[in-house]
Amino acid sequence: MGITDDAKNKAEDLKGRAKEAFGAATDNDDLKAEGQANQGIASAKQAISDAADKVKEGIEAVKDKLTGN
Repeated sequence: MGITDDAKNKAEDLKGRAKEAFGAATDNDDLKAEGQANQGIASAKQAISDAADKVKEGIEAVKDKLTGN
């Protein structure tokens, strides 16, 4: 996908970690759970982005073989 998507996913992960830590420090289970959910979403988005990058690389490799590059 790209560097921008990677940065957004990392930012969402960090936001989730901060929420989880703040929730744990203040005994706020809802905030803690929300932070964990944010981290899970960021992880899933990053996995999708990584898979899309691999597919793109595979397509480029096949295209290169077919064109003789």
